[in-house]
Amino acid sequence: MDSVILDGQPLMLAEIEAVSLFACPVALAPAAMTRMTASRATIEEILAAGQTVYGVNTGFGKLSDVRIPSDSLAQLQTNLVRSHAGGVGQPLSEAESRAMLLLRANVLAKGFSGSRPQLVELLVALLNAGVHPVIPEKGSVGASGDLAPLAHLALVVIGEGEAFYRGERMAGAEALRRAGLVPLQLAAKEGLALLNGTQAMTAVGALAVARARRVSELADLAGAMSLEALMGTPAAFDPRIHLARPHAGQIAVASHLIQLLDDSEIRESHRNHDSRVQDAYCLRCMPQVHGAVRGALAHVAGVLETEAGSATDNPLVFPEPSAETPNGGAVLSGGNFHGAPLAYAFDYAAIVMTDLAGIAERRVDRLLNPDINEGLPAFLSPDPGLSSGFMIAQIVAAALINECQVLSHPSSTGSIPTDGGKEDHVSMGMTGALKLRQIIENAERIVAIELMCAAQGLEFRQPLKPSREVQRAYAAVRGVVPRLEQDRVLAQDIDALAAAVRTGAFNAWCEGR
Repeated sequence: MDSVILDGQPLMLAEIEAVSLFACPVALAPAAMTRMTASRATIEEILAAGQTVYGVNTGFGKLSDVRIPSDSLAQLQTNLVRSHAGGVGQPLSEAESRAMLLLRANVLAKGFSGSRPQLVELLVALLNAGVHPVIPEKGSVGASGDLAPLAHLALVVIGEGEAFYRGERMAGAEALRRAGLVPLQLAAKEGLALLNGTQAMTAVGALAVARARRVSELADLAGAMSLEALMGTPAAFDPRIHLARPHAGQIAVASHLIQLLDDSEIRESHRNHDSRVQDAYCLRCMPQVHGAVRGALAHVAGVLETEAGSATDNPLVFPEPSAETPNGGAVLSGGNFHGAPLAYAFDYAAIVMTDLAGIAERRVDRLLNPDINEGLPAFLSPDPGLSSGFMIAQIVAAALINECQVLSHPSSTGSIPTDGGKEDHVSMGMTGALKLRQIIENAERIVAIELMCAAQGLEFRQPLKPSREVQRAYAAVRGVVPRLEQDRVLAQDIDALAAAVRTGAFNAWCEGR
């Protein structure tokens, strides 16, 4: 896409990826500038009238009863940013940092936060100039939003903290100087506007779910390759079966598998003399499992896209008069910063992706296990005994599955009160997003292992040919890793295929692009 225009509306995962991964330019919509100007005017009117409003001229959290003098309001915002920048651990990737900048800018562009247009313009300028705040990944409990991660982002806005610029880590002030940008002195309410929100968990989760959807689509292809190598039957994918249980994802996967397996010589070779009545569940139930995963990920993607265009600040500024405030706008305190919708969605996605990886690992075992692999050599070795073949590949997959099983334990049920009991129920959504990211990484490797093993299995069915689509997939695998002729180090092969899965390159090769 040419550019992404921010107007405070929901952003699609594809748009978030375009900006985060591929440096797609970003611009502000004129209407957003108008809304932000009106919102800011409301804040200025409140200050001029001497009213007391949380976050504008009070302390924060447990300290909200402390009134701050007008000559200290700018210092209050700077102090808030500095005091909350206590994140720890490895920094988020530059793509995740970019996603945070994008999402925070878009939310402020809705015009409910009371910030000046200049603040959002600087966030957009950071994106377009490639200045990426260094944001430690740990320290958020997901309410009042992602305070610590967003504080590290805000540090760079005021010319402090650290940033990556053109691959180099440096002081935030230096990164701004090199990019030709000027730090901003925060005005009343703007520090809180930067920190209150769910943009860290949304950024990490959105990029992870986009990867998960690629993995789930590729799992159909890997499964089809395994079924061909195991001389299975596509009978279980007959549309009549799935119309009798009409879940949309199940129907879509069954149709996809029928398409992938069409016109297979391997299938025709045993159609009329196959003694098996039906295949194992990991082959036969792909529509039911893969389809349910698709449905779950579609739901989670919808939650993320809605959140990307949601006002998650507190308090929110409503410039227009209403029945409750006929003489002007209102500043209302609420709880839109609470990450519960995302936290639940991430736990859901973690569960289904763990199960998708699990069914793929079972297909790997069927390809390698000489007791059940339909006449293929043990561990797909050209010389079983002297050569161990892909024995270790299934062991690695099992180790990754176990890690996924541990990580899929929900974090959203683990609330711990914070801020002296004022923030007494939190979402732990950032924990969920980070766990999900690791599960997706493991799933990418497990699907890569299945592709590698299935391609080797097809070698032993020659001269019979699989379907055209599976032949194309086989050629794509061989474009990354060669046939196993004798034992070799498999780590590089797994990593290379996993990288192709992660970037979507494998899907593109298989589609002939």
